[in-house]
Amino acid sequence: MDFKTLKQECLTCTRCPLCETRKNVVFGTGAEDAEVLFIGEAPGQNEDEQGLPFVGRSGALLDSYLHTIDLDREKNIYIANTIKCRPPQNRDPQPAEREACLPWLREQFRLIRPKIIVCLGRIAAQQIIRPDFQVTKEHGQFIEKDGVLFMGTFHPAALLRNPNNKPIAFDDFAALREKIKEVCDHTY
Repeated sequence: MDFKTLKQECLTCTRCPLCETRKNVVFGTGAEDAEVLFIGEAPGQNEDEQGLPFVGRSGALLDSYLHTIDLDREKNIYIANTIKCRPPQNRDPQPAEREACLPWLREQFRLIRPKIIVCLGRIAAQQIIRPDFQVTKEHGQFIEKDGVLFMGTFHPAALLRNPNNKPIAFDDFAALREKIKEVCDHTY
């Protein structure tokens, strides 16, 4: 399956009840050949309305961190979520919803073939890296699995709620910049 077909199929997904309340499927955005893949938890209200991941205040914060380390969602990274439809009232995704959506993310991963995956927030990190992953204790650390490096860091919305963690998260992005220089082929 190619990227265009995958996206077309995902946009009409009815695998779980979230399809009944969504305005838009939030498939993902960015460079389809990116060596760095960012994965968030699930779309919020702004994302559901626009059909794009990480928009609004949390997206602006993420973009500022990305630009500081020469990354850009339109040029050299890809951003997706573990869940493609917004859970009501931004609640945590339920296990059946995560399971229904996982094949979409797996196929995105297969097509993109990133060298580094950055999980934004606890829920994404626990689904992608390890069920007991603790962002507050393990953020910024790289974990190798099957030749791919994984890192968890704070979700931008959590940083807006707790600005004291912004310098810590920025350090994670600085570590990411160094790891990109070490393992990625493209010039960033």
